[in-house]
Amino acid sequence: MSTLAHTMMTAARSADSGLTSPGELDRYPYAEASAVDRVGIPAWDGGDPELGRVGRRAAGSRGRGLHGQLVQQLGQMIVSGDLGADRPLVPEEIGQRFEVSRTVVRESLRVLEAKGLVSARPNVGTRVRPVCDWNLLDPDIIEWRAFGPQRDDQRRELSELRWTIEPLAARLAAGHGREDVQQRLADMVEIMGHALAQGDALTFSRADSEFHSLLIQVAGNRMLEHLSGIVSAALQVSGSPVTGCDRPNETSLAHHGRICDALAAGDGTAAEAAMRQLLTVHPEVERVVPAPREH
Repeated sequence: MSTLAHTMMTAARSADSGLTSPGELDRYPYAEASAVDRVGIPAWDGGDPELGRVGRRAAGSRGRGLHGQLVQQLGQMIVSGDLGADRPLVPEEIGQRFEVSRTVVRESLRVLEAKGLVSARPNVGTRVRPVCDWNLLDPDIIEWRAFGPQRDDQRRELSELRWTIEPLAARLAAGHGREDVQQRLADMVEIMGHALAQGDALTFSRADSEFHSLLIQVAGNRMLEHLSGIVSAALQVSGSPVTGCDRPNETSLAHHGRICDALAAGDGTAAEAAMRQLLTVHPEVERVVPAPREH
């Protein structure tokens, strides 16, 4: 096993057990919240008051303290429909409900406004905006939708988006024969292989996410590169073992290896074909994009 593979697998196990040392996972910026943390957000009224105290919840905090936690709480409540446009969002009420300062509430609402979830107008107040106004490509909104009532639609849409983006990225990436990139991709395939052999689904999914993100980033198209975060979010919510939708398997590993080989050979057509095969066998995509018919 390579040093990189050993380091990544050790880091994944430490993170899973809560024993991560400071800075050990800085190289692998993956989502930290579990599926349990992402669901079960209480309604605005009713429920256990203790669940509303953001200071005691770690869900989706991403290390941003009370401000980040409140953004997560309110965002999930809006996306799930617990907070609607039928009444304004009163900062004083939010502060009292979640026991945070007016400054925290104000900054949180600004973040949600930037994501298109709410709008603030004079004499009208802050209200939830319709879904058509939301920034549906925002990684946070992708996550909130994927673990809320819209989970099926979100995962289907992400699968369709991946089918559009990734085969093209694979073809373009074959024209960028950087040895360091090729080695990094090969390392990810190696890590996935070791993780599969050891039944380490967490490490497999992390290496999988880095493989796909790196592939898009080296495609040489800045607009595609801008979408790499979306693909990472898609993998985390539709292909990650945390969701129970998919499990690492030999077929997936083999297709990743073929993509890597095609890129190393500079064969864009083969890289694109291998990526399409990978996405077609993925359970979330198979229902959306059937395999080509034989004539």
